[in-house]
Amino acid sequence: MFFSDHEVIQTMQMVAHECLDIRTVTMGISLLDTPTKTPDGLARFVYDKVTKRASALPGIVKEMESRYGIPIANTRISVTPVSLICEGIPDSGYLKVAKALDAAAEEVGVDYLAGYSCLVHKGATPGDIRHIQSLPQVLAETARICSSVSLATTKSGINMDAVKLMGVTIKAIAEATRDRNGIGCSPSSAKGNAFRGTSAELPTSSSASSKGRSTI
Repeated sequence: MFFSDHEVIQTMQMVAHECLDIRTVTMGISLLDTPTKTPDGLARFVYDKVTKRASALPGIVKEMESRYGIPIANTRISVTPVSLICEGIPDSGYLKVAKALDAAAEEVGVDYLAGYSCLVHKGATPGDIRHIQSLPQVLAETARICSSVSLATTKSGINMDAVKLMGVTIKAIAEATRDRNGIGCSPSSAKGNAFRGTSAELPTSSSASSKGRSTI
């Protein structure tokens, strides 16, 4: 493929004067092959898998940025919704797994780790409820974790019980991070018609990667 002189100059102008960049590069990692359901075992598993699979990601992103000359704003990992692998573990286990994922993201060197998520548009399991209730503490005690909750789809309708719970939870997240101007709401989103990734379980938490809003 060949580009005209005009196209090259136009692209250079967009980078230099119009802040053209690539918003994020995301690597998806499935956690469905977890061999254990104990909190400690899950925490070890998710940390080891994320650090192993994503270890080369930041370097590759930097190489792409250098090769094509367009800034890349964020590097991100998206994992299987955590509620799917944490179903059945005690309340305290959710924070343990979240902290393991946060530590893995820090070790690898990415900006965000998305996937501390649950899909409740068709109804919520006891584990989904525990997951949502864990959000204030998780988002107050981690730095790179992004959460999303799928509350509705055109096909399934709106889970109004989950909407009510998320409204209370968002206020609790803001309160839990009040010393930082409620920043915990920034990497949190409540969605309708959430995007479903190719691994069937990878909502992208897109608003979080752009430091967006927590919305219902």
